[in-house]
Amino acid sequence: MSLVALKNLFWRTADADAESRRCVIRQRDSSGRQSSEDSARTITHADLEAQQRIPLLGQEVTAPLPKSFKVDARVISDATIGLSDGLTVPFALTAGLSALGDTRIVIFGSLAELIAGAISMGLGGYLGAKSELASYQETRCQTERLVQKDPQAVVAEVRDVFAPYGLPAQTLDDLAAHLSASPRLVDFAMQFQHCAQEPASSRALTSAITIALGYFLGGLLPLVPYFCVEKNDLLRALYISIGVMAVALFSFGYVKTCIVTGWRGSKYIRQGVFGGIQMVIIGGAAAGAAMGLVKTFNELVDP
Repeated sequence: MSLVALKNLFWRTADADAESRRCVIRQRDSSGRQSSEDSARTITHADLEAQQRIPLLGQEVTAPLPKSFKVDARVISDATIGLSDGLTVPFALTAGLSALGDTRIVIFGSLAELIAGAISMGLGGYLGAKSELASYQETRCQTERLVQKDPQAVVAEVRDVFAPYGLPAQTLDDLAAHLSASPRLVDFAMQFQHCAQEPASSRALTSAITIALGYFLGGLLPLVPYFCVEKNDLLRALYISIGVMAVALFSFGYVKTCIVTGWRGSKYIRQGVFGGIQMVIIGGAAAGAAMGLVKTFNELVDP
């Protein structure tokens, strides 16, 4: 074999070994990349599963949302009573005193009536709430005595509560037997038979303050224009007071009606407008009657 052939054979073998080594390296690199990609996919998939589980875990440990603030219906009723009286009676008195032609008489007389009326209305609300609490306590005491003396009569009353709903006789007997042995039988009788709920401990004070404030703030509106005009400009103050009270009475009537019926829809809007117009008519009639009577009395006393 010639030297050239030996040289070619040697270099061909070396090239083959080098090529084989390069193939092995490429295979190792590709397998390494594949394994890293697989691990990345595994990690990514695990992360996705963990992220998907996070909301579920969050829902389990999340504290309950706080309850939304809601005004007691009785507070709204007390405010309505105070405002309705405050927007009509003091306005009628203010208009009536305007017939005397003296701003000081209107201001002092109206303020005296406002303070006395607010105290009177507040005391009325306080005493009414106290009477309601006393009535509830007496009814509960009577129910407790009836449960101790004649439990069968209470069981019969329980059947009477459920009888209008068309329940089977066996179901009525089971309900009556279960409730007769329940420690909350008195609570059930008070709520479903007597339709009475225990008033809050602060009910009387809250009612008094709400009615008194509603009366005073409502009656203060027609008096404000008299503080803003000259002493001898009584007629202008009267006209401004009438305009202010017309807007206030209509707004109060509209809001009061829509709170009961609803706000959206042409039907409810018409009812709200009717309620507002009704309040304006009532307040205007009271003011006109008061003003006419004051003028009549003034002419009779000083012809």
